[in-house]
Parts: sequence; C-alpha cells; structure tokens
Amino acid sequence: MKSLLKIVRYIIPYKTLAFLSVLSNIIHVIFHLLSILAFIPFLSILFDDAEPVTKKPEFSFSSDYVQDMFSYKMTPYIEQYGVEGALYFICVTVAILFFLKNLFRYFAKFFLASIRSGVVRDIRQNVFVKILALPLSFYSEEKKGDIISRITGDVQEVEWSIMNSLEMIFRDPISIVLSLVFMLTINAKLTLFSFILLPISGLIIGRIGKSLKRTSSKLQIRMGELLSNVEETLTGLRIIKAFNAEKETEEKFTGINEMYRATMLRMFRKRDLASPMSEFLGALVMVILVWYGGNMVINPAVDFSGQEFIGYIAMFSQLLNPAKSLSTAYYNIQKGAASTERIEKVLMAEEKITEKVNAVELKEFTQSIEYKNVDFAYENQMVLKNIELNIEKGKTIALVGQSGGGKSTMVDLLPRFYDPVAGQILIDGVDIRDAKIKDLRALMGIVSQQSILFNDSILNNIALGAGEVSREQVIEAAKIANAHEFIEKLPEGYDTNIGDGGGKLSGGQRQRLSIARAVLKNPPIMILDEATSALDTESEKLVQDALYKLMENRTSIVIAHRLSTIQHADEIIVMQDGEIVERGTHDGLIAQAGVYKKLTDLQAFA
Repeated sequence: MKSLLKIVRYIIPYKTLAFLSVLSNIIHVIFHLLSILAFIPFLSILFDDAEPVTKKPEFSFSSDYVQDMFSYKMTPYIEQYGVEGALYFICVTVAILFFLKNLFRYFAKFFLASIRSGVVRDIRQNVFVKILALPLSFYSEEKKGDIISRITGDVQEVEWSIMNSLEMIFRDPISIVLSLVFMLTINAKLTLFSFILLPISGLIIGRIGKSLKRTSSKLQIRMGELLSNVEETLTGLRIIKAFNAEKETEEKFTGINEMYRATMLRMFRKRDLASPMSEFLGALVMVILVWYGGNMVINPAVDFSGQEFIGYIAMFSQLLNPAKSLSTAYYNIQKGAASTERIEKVLMAEEKITEKVNAVELKEFTQSIEYKNVDFAYENQMVLKNIELNIEKGKTIALVGQSGGGKSTMVDLLPRFYDPVAGQILIDGVDIRDAKIKDLRALMGIVSQQSILFNDSILNNIALGAGEVSREQVIEAAKIANAHEFIEKLPEGYDTNIGDGGGKLSGGQRQRLSIARAVLKNPPIMILDEATSALDTESEKLVQDALYKLMENRTSIVIAHRLSTIQHADEIIVMQDGEIVERGTHDGLIAQAGVYKKLTDLQAFA
C-alpha cells in the first residue's frame, strides 16, 4: 500500500473534490443498504407476518430502526388499502431509493473524474520537469527508451491500475463497514461467524497480488527495452540499410518482443485468475454461511425469522460485491505499484547539479575564465587531471588532441553540465558552483558537432530560449550565420517546419541554424565543439565564415580536429589522456616539434 500512499499525496490539491466524492459515495451506500432493508417488510407482507407499528420508533443506527420505520410508514396504508396498498408503498419507496442511490453514484464518479485526470497530468508534468532538471550524467547511465517508457507507459499504467481503483478505494470500504454494522444488528452471531471466513479468503488473494506486482515490474522493464530498441533503430536506420543489417535488427527486435509477450502472458494469467478466484471464495463463504444461518432459522430456540435470514443473505451478497471490487482494486494497485516505483526512481533521482541557496548573480563577463587544479572522473575513471588554464576576455582558445583526451568534457564543465571532482572553475573570480545556474549559462553560446534542432519552424528553432525577440532580430542573426539565403528559398521561409532533428535540411544548413541561434543569444562566451568536422568543403567554408563572424569580439573556446581552422587562435591547448601536454601559438608549437607537430604532420599526410 506504500505505492497508494505515494499517489495519495498527489490528491491533496484536489481535497475538496475528494471530500465531495467520498460524501457522495457514503450517501450512495446508505441508499443502497436502505433499498435492501426495505425488502424485509416486503417479505413480511408476502409471508403474512407483518406486524403493525403505530408508534414512531426512536432513531438508532440499526436495521431494526429502519424496519420499524418502514412498518410505521406502512401501517396506515395497510389499514386503509390493505396488503395491496402496503406493496404499492414499498415498491414506490424502493424505486425512489434506487434513483437516489444511482444519482449519488454518478455524483461520486463526476467528482472523481476531475481528480483522476488531474493527478495523472500532475505526475506526468512532475516527471517531465524532473527530466529537464536531472544532470546529463543521469542519462549516460539510463536508456532513452526506458525514460520514455516511464513518462508514457508507466504513467498510463498508474492511470489505469491505480486511478481506476480510486472509486473502489473510496466507496467499497464504506459499503463494507456500513453493511457489517447493519448485519451485526440483524444477527451478531452470524456476522461474527463470517468474520472468521473472510480473512482466510483475503490471505489467498493477497498472495496472488504480490506475485502480480513482481510480474508487472518485469513487464515495464521489457517495455523500456522495446522502446530503446525502436529508438536506436530509427536513429541508425541509414546505417542498418547501408550494411544490409535488416535481418539481424529484426531478429533482435523479435527476441525482445517475444520476451515482452511472454511476460505479458504471465501477467494476464495471474490477473485473470483474480476475479474467478475471489468469486469462488465469495461463493464458498456464502454457502457455509447459508448452512450455518439456515440451522439457526430451523432451530426454534433461536429468535431468527426466515425473512430476516433472507434479508441478511441479501445484504451479505451485497457485501461480497464491494469485497470483490476491493480485491480487484488491490490487484490493480499491486500491478500499478511497479510502475509507481519506476516513476519514483526518476522523481527521487539525485540532482547532482544544484544551485546554492544564496547563489551569486553573474550578469556579465568582464575579466577571465580560470580552471584551477581541475580533476574530473566518470564512475571513478579519471578523465581530466590537474587542469590549469586561464582564458582572458576576448581571447580565442583552441583545444586539440586525440579523441577521448578530455576536450569535450573540459568545456562541458564550464556551463555546469557536470561538476569537477576536485579544483575550481572561476569566472571573474567567482566559483561557478556559487553562481546562479541560469545566469551562468546565459553567458554562453554552444555550437556542437551534432546540430541539435527540433521538429518546429526555422523561426522557433533560432529563437529557442531567447525570450521575446522580433522576426527582424531572427533574420539578422540568420544573415550573420550565412543562413538567410537558403531559408528564403524554402517554401514557407522562416515558417518552414524542418522535421524531426532538422531532417529536411542538409548538414551545413542545420549547422548554420545552430550558429544563428547562438548569434541571436549574443553571449560573451562561445563554445564551439567540432562545429565543422562533419561538413563537406563548400558547407565548411560557409559555416567557418559564419563562425568567424560569431567569434568577433567574444571569448571563444574552440575544439577542433581540423587544425587548419584554428591556426590563428590566441592560444592552442594540446591535450592527451586528460592532461595538458603542450600550449602556445601555432608557430610556437610547430617549433617545439612535439605532439602538436605530429598531429599537423599526420593531417598534412592525410
């Protein structure tokens, strides 16, 4: 039930609606029980055993009071119209009771619908907000498909399994308690006997529920693997086709899909066992109760009439339905509990990149960026070691070296995508961990090797995160990025949708849009991570020209494999195995005849 308690906290904002739903359920249950108790006087008339009640009974919360009140109201009809009149009175009364019962049942569902839809929306919203807040390191350890599965499949499972059960949870315990109270007033001994039987069936139901939870958890994991496989296939479809790997890819998906089917089959079989099992146990309890109660009716020493026994059995049969519904709700909650735990894993994940309570505002960049004795490690594997670097405002610094040398990691530390495990990074003498994250990232523009664009218009992609900007400002940024000319030729110009990841554009066009986005942001610090390495010669020339315009009067950190693009950098930093091994200008490093010279010779040879 811990999973249910986790969901209940989302209901707190809807407490008024929850109260109205519970109240409507209570009234619905009361009218439901009254409609059953009304049949006892009806049976008394049929068996010609009705005793007139001329004095109004005193109120008490018991079945005797209800029966006496019915008899008191019926007595004038019997005296005036005979038995036919009494039957007419009971039939009209029962019809009214059933109308009121179903009216309040609708009200209960009406109020609950708003709670259900609102809670599911809030959970999905919280998961998405958490996804945005979690550090990049979290996603290096998790599959994207599994994350998508949690915000879609798992939240949907919570909606269908737990939220569908809320009505039962609100209504059925009330129905069971009130039914037991009335049953106790009819025959306490028979009710106490039923108390012995019900826990035994409940224990059996509980064991099946726990097994269902385990299987449901495995099912959601399988769904995550399935979505991850589909996401990877769509991303790498070009390579799959180029290498004729369709068969292997299909076989891999078939294997995962078959495991999902087998797990789902096990869950269905356990879930489908729940209803027949609970119904059989309920019928077994009923049979034993009929045998025991029948003996009490037959025994003349016991004051328990046949019509009271039939009324009791009718009420007990009505107790079985909410008990069965409650067991179904229990199964559903156990099934949804696995999804709740997977959602909670995201919601409770540690936000390693946090902002201090009294964080410093960092509205401008005026002096320098300084790396002081910076170390960084991924899962205890050292990536950067003792990095010492000072970057003065307005300077262009180039990072070069072998792949895996720590260049991208070094620049990722600057906007706090990760935090160093030792040392400090200072901007104008302020440790970036002491600054407001939003202020820090507002100082920087990033153009990476892979252009990150969204399935939206060109205008919205360039204006991403820029706030309120005019169309003219967007066009001006596109002109600086050498993008305006090709944008104008598109069918809808700046309003053209570029498809998923900018798939409708060429690599050079996508990169120039990324540069236009950085231009519009107009940051004092630019980070260029292999911005031209994936382009053809013509596109590279256009993009490189746009980058030169972008870097004017800015502090720039450039990661490059093509050393010809960074020969005019103010300082070139050569990295190897996470350490700075050489630094200087292009000519100075060539003269040293070290690592940088070898790299340039290799590229010249290539």
